[in-house]
Amino acid sequence: MKQYEMVREIENQCANNQMRDVFFEEVETDDPAAYVRSILKGKSVELTVDVPGPGRVNVYANTSGMTQKFLFTEI
Repeated sequence: MKQYEMVREIENQCANNQMRDVFFEEVETDDPAAYVRSILKGKSVELTVDVPGPGRVNVYANTSGMTQKFLFTEI
């Protein structure tokens, strides 16, 4: 199983607030998209997956209009 550093960014929906909630975590998974689905279990979610380079996977999750970004970098 691969080990990743995962950065999770949650956009703030409040007016006039440009800040984001940012969380860092080390995770073990062979499928980052499936890992994101497990985190957001029970919610209607649309995922977009981007592979910008070797050892990197970006997963964008849209849940009822709220966008979250999950950036995986292989350790």
